[in-house]
Order: sequence, then structure tokens, then C-alpha cells
Amino acid sequence: MTPGRLLHHEISGPADAPLLILGPSLGTSTTVWEPHLTAPATDFRVLRFDLPGHGGSPAALLRDTGPGRTTVEDLAQLVLAMADELAYDEFHYAGISLGGAIGAWIAARCPGRVASLALICTSAHFGEERPWRERAELVRLKGTEPLLATSPGRWFADPRQAGTPLGRALLKNLADADPMGYAACCDALAAYDLRAELTHITVPTLVIGGSRDTATPPHHAEELAAGIPHATLRTVDCGHLAVEQPGTVALALDTLLRPERARCSPAGPGIGEPQSVSD
Repeated sequence: MTPGRLLHHEISGPADAPLLILGPSLGTSTTVWEPHLTAPATDFRVLRFDLPGHGGSPAALLRDTGPGRTTVEDLAQLVLAMADELAYDEFHYAGISLGGAIGAWIAARCPGRVASLALICTSAHFGEERPWRERAELVRLKGTEPLLATSPGRWFADPRQAGTPLGRALLKNLADADPMGYAACCDALAAYDLRAELTHITVPTLVIGGSRDTATPPHHAEELAAGIPHATLRTVDCGHLAVEQPGTVALALDTLLRPERARCSPAGPGIGEPQSVSD
């Protein structure tokens, strides 16, 4: 895949460091990771990406955005193409919601590609297909505007978070999303079910569940942690996007990625700041 056909992404950190890929949730962009990027990246090359139809990634990156055509595998292949373009056979991965599902699929289906995995406010199965298919149909007909009023209640533990600069930026991501790309991602969630393959994930895995997450309530995190061998489960006081407790999330990630440093530093460093943008 040529650079012009890659997902839009932002990279920070030294070029010769291990790669850490950060996956976003449905309806957001690279912005969703900004609360967790509290210090310069020194040990990792950090890559954040936009889903097709979100942020700077065109929906046309998908082979077919028609109803029911897109799967999590399609999204995972786009992520793998980025890693291949950067010449990384192996990488660390952390993802929120749909971004987490992408990482879990790669870890289960592509042995040797994922070095460690963090699954944040996500699931092995996002419920019945019908609601996702109905949301996809609605967005294809009317765009994402009908979702703007209800999303704060799903995304944030306190819906008033929607009025903060970060909240407004995330809702703008949703408002600006390409309806075809957003709907295709809904179709991917509708068809996703990795429950029977969780035992195939053998890399060090951290599962973070939000205690006030109504989109993927804590039992989703518990199911992931129970099904993935030797996974560690952490519960954080946050909503679905995990943006209310950035320090806690960053420290949990450091415990996975840099266990020796995390034990020595009660505050825990962040995981990087954006320095450049590529196609």
C-alpha cells in the first residue's frame, strides 16, 4: 500500500524506538488520545491514527462502504499496512473501544505482530447486530447529526464534560465524520465477535474497564480479562472514552509497557506528544 493510501496518522518519538500504536474509538480521532500524552515520548515511537471517514482518513480507504461490507479485519489490515510502511514487524498496541477491537483482532489472528496489548473500554462482542445496523442506516441517511445529542451520555461519566475544550473537539470529530465511513465502522462492530478466540491472545495484556462506562459496562472488561490468558484487569473511574482520568490510564499503560519504570515512579510518565503528521 502506498503512503497516499494509508490511514492518516500522527507520529512522535525517536524513529529507532519500538512502535506503540494507539487506536481511537468510533466517532473520534487522534484527539481522543491527547489527555494521555502528558510527556515527550522517549522510549517509544508513538503512532495515533484516524479510522476511515474520521479525522484525516478518507472513507475511500475501505474497499466497499456499502451496508454490511466492512469488518474489523478490514480495519486491522489498514493498521497493519501502516506498520509495514514504517518497517515494523512487531509493535505494541493500545486501543479504545473499536480501536481496542482492532488490536485484539490483530493479536489473536496475526501471531508475532503485537508485542503487548492494552484494551480500554472495549469488548470481545459489542452486543446484538441490529442496533449497530440501524445506527449505520440512520447515519447513511441523515449523517451523524442525530447522534450529537446522545453521544455525551455514552462517552463521558459526566455529560458536562462535553462542554470542555476536549469535549467540544471530540463532538466536532463526530459532527465532521464522513457518514459512509462512520456507518461502515458501525457495520464492523455489528459483525465483531472475538469471544471464541480470546485464548489465542498470548502477549502481555492489560484490560481497562470504566466503572461508569455505559457503552461497554464493566462486565465487558471482565469477560476480556477472563478469556485472555494472564491478562491484567484494571477498573478506572471513567466513562467510555476514558478521558476523565488520564493520569490513571497513563500509569496503567506504563505498568504494561515499562514495568520497571512504573514501579519506581508513583506519578508515572505519559506516553508522548505529537511532533509530526504523515499521510
